[in-house]
Amino acid sequence: MSALGALLSRELKLAVRIGGGGAMGLVFFLMLVTIVPFAIGPDLNLLSRIGPAILWIAAALATLLGLDRLFQADAEDGSLDLIMMGEAPLELVVVVKAFAHWLTTGLPLALAAPLFGLLLALPTEALASVTATLLVGTPALTFIGTVGAALTASLRRGGLVLSILVLPLMVPVLIFGVSASNAATGGTIPFLTPFLVLCGLTLFSLVLGAFGAAGALRAGQG
Repeated sequence: MSALGALLSRELKLAVRIGGGGAMGLVFFLMLVTIVPFAIGPDLNLLSRIGPAILWIAAALATLLGLDRLFQADAEDGSLDLIMMGEAPLELVVVVKAFAHWLTTGLPLALAAPLFGLLLALPTEALASVTATLLVGTPALTFIGTVGAALTASLRRGGLVLSILVLPLMVPVLIFGVSASNAATGGTIPFLTPFLVLCGLTLFSLVLGAFGAAGALRAGQG
């Protein structure tokens, strides 16, 4: 556990020193949220209806920022070999690295969702529920992306390949994330139904990401 704690601290320090994926993600998030209203015009009712989808698509794209470097940097400097030879199970190492990425990328996006929701004319009473869906769902996006990051760890410029690999796998999370957000803003289905499915997808993605990424890393080293 001490080794995993040290790894988490290392990942967070690297994220800050490199430039902070959270700041880049927030800027990218803000750009998408502010550009889309210019495209659809001044119709606030339409903007309010598609607001949850805009937030989720922006969150998915912002999550991809820096994801290609999750294992690639360690593979280039030899740290990955040392990590794999350590006593900590590789699956837990993957979970820790993915959790660190979410803390610096996904969590800031979810916490900033109420402000960005106001920019998209979302009802104020639904902002807390929409934020809850992002808090629960963005870890799933990160863990799914972890598998793609492990598969492209040996590629020098694997960002595009990573996006092609993981974006289709993120679609179910986006569907139920948007459904839960729409339900919170006054949809026809109860909020709890898609929200619980979203929670289940996050738990499934955690297992998929841990074992899938660990298997890909072992195959790449072999």
